[in-house]
Amino acid sequence: MSRKFSITDIVDRVGAGDSFSAGLIYGLIHFEDDPQKALEHAVALSCLKHSISGDFALIEPGEVQKLMGGDASGRVQR
Repeated sequence: MSRKFSITDIVDRVGAGDSFSAGLIYGLIHFEDDPQKALEHAVALSCLKHSISGDFALIEPGEVQKLMGGDASGRVQR
């Protein structure tokens, strides 16, 4: 089970599942000896996608790491 991230400003839910899948693949590659961290990366990426309109999300790995590290804003900074 992953930790929970609070989402307060949902802009669009489209693409959140795709973002989760991409985040899990990225996490399994980059955190291969820590499957829990890989899962949390996928969940955090999916949460960030909720703050972006449309199906396509340009989210930097650092933005996901920031949310995973405790930045509770849950928004992509542009």
